[in-house]
Amino acid sequence: MTRLTSARAGRGAGPRALAAATALAAAVTLAACGQAGGSAGGNSAGAGQTATAARIVKLVTHGSFSLSDAALARFAEETGLELEILPADDAGAMVNQLILTKEAPLGDVVFGVDNTFASRAVAEDLFEPYSSPGAGPEQAEHAVGLEGKLTAVDFSDVCLNADRRVIADAAGLTLDDLVKPEFKDRLVVENPATSSPGLAFLLTTIAARGEDGYLDYWRQLKDNGLKVVSGWNEAYYDEFSGPSSAGERPLVVSYASSPPSEIPADATEPATVAALETCFRQVEYAGVLKGAANPAGAREVVDFLLSDAVQADIPSQMWVYPVKPDTPLPEEWAKWAPLSARPWTLSPAEIAAGRERWIAEFTDQILG
Repeated sequence: MTRLTSARAGRGAGPRALAAATALAAAVTLAACGQAGGSAGGNSAGAGQTATAARIVKLVTHGSFSLSDAALARFAEETGLELEILPADDAGAMVNQLILTKEAPLGDVVFGVDNTFASRAVAEDLFEPYSSPGAGPEQAEHAVGLEGKLTAVDFSDVCLNADRRVIADAAGLTLDDLVKPEFKDRLVVENPATSSPGLAFLLTTIAARGEDGYLDYWRQLKDNGLKVVSGWNEAYYDEFSGPSSAGERPLVVSYASSPPSEIPADATEPATVAALETCFRQVEYAGVLKGAANPAGAREVVDFLLSDAVQADIPSQMWVYPVKPDTPLPEEWAKWAPLSARPWTLSPAEIAAGRERWIAEFTDQILG
């Protein structure tokens, strides 16, 4: 039963890209404005194409990745690189894909591997060690046990979110409440085998109930009408009953910083709330892929993600907290997106030792 008391309450962890969740439906190439590749001075087309190919850096990421056009243009202007963004779906599915293709890497650099899957990715030898000059003590704090191969970029609290229009006083909900008859058929969660928030919630129950009790707890949830879907997008937008969603279930696993995106046009406060007693602290990392075609460019992307401009861009674009503690946050976050003072947590070593077994047990006994 481990809980982490945050010394930075009100700073650092947020939701997982509500506004950005559907922003990247296909790979997008962001070409540098005014860069070479525009064949000045009589260069041949073939030479121009070769030069352009040498300046491309491929970023593999989850489908919720989003940065402003201004931030991306700044990267192009400062580095002369073209950033090709290759989005997967959820972070869990992305890690699985990276493992399957590690002999022929999909890209040069990855963003969005989180602490629930990071130890697996490191154990599979997916990354080259890299220490960015922009990394500070907060990176070291969040990367214990990762062998210097991943750099923390942002963090958030994965929590139950509730539709306040359906459930009164939802902010005080606990794990114990979810198995009560009044919450029958009200909860949707993501599959921990394919979803990082789904795995984070599974880890919450393990931290709270222990290895001897977590499956019994999930059986109670199942008996109470639990619904499990593949990933966050489906859970939030298709099954949840919030204002931006199309479903009928008023409880969903999402992020502590999700509610500010759910303020209706005619209202002054969100229609949803995070239950801060149900949170798990999630950290997202970037890393240079082993065997990258452009490792130097990959390192520049990691540096870019730690720059002040990108750190300031992250809250409004991906709805998570930047890892640098002095980064300005949107005004409404102080009121509507507080962090949990005592999030549930497990150490990287505990996660690495138990993750595959826990997922297998869940798949067999809860989904089977």
